[in-house]
Amino acid sequence: MKNAYYYDTPYGKMGIAEKNGFLTYVYFRDLPPEYPIRQTPLIQEAAAQLTAYFQGKLQTFDLPLKPEGTPFEHTVWDILLAIPYGSTRTYGDIARQLNKPKAARAVGRANGHNPISIIIPCHRVIGSNGALTGYAWGEEMKRSLLEMERQK
Repeated sequence: MKNAYYYDTPYGKMGIAEKNGFLTYVYFRDLPPEYPIRQTPLIQEAAAQLTAYFQGKLQTFDLPLKPEGTPFEHTVWDILLAIPYGSTRTYGDIARQLNKPKAARAVGRANGHNPISIIIPCHRVIGSNGALTGYAWGEEMKRSLLEMERQK
């Protein structure tokens, strides 16, 4: 069963969706239309953890995740989940970790297809020159999230 609900955050309206007891989307835009708008205990828990994160009180999420994507995307997202709070990695770092040093652009595409923003911390990936590139919700939000994490 699919369910979704919207919450207000410091960055605007955020949609959280789950399917069969797993989070599938965290978006700052409209969720896929096949998700009925209905709160569930899992969505409420995700909202509570995200609220604590935005308040600087939570560094590690504890939620069941099931993002939809290709096997390569899942491999990249698993690496993103291992990036410590307050740290960053480059697209090249991740490509090298995959033993595919020329795959930085493919890593960037996988990063950009991350459907569970913030919880799968794609905002922690930066350009090789330190530039805050490639964040779906904008460079200012990425900068703000990284600054918040570095202060804790």
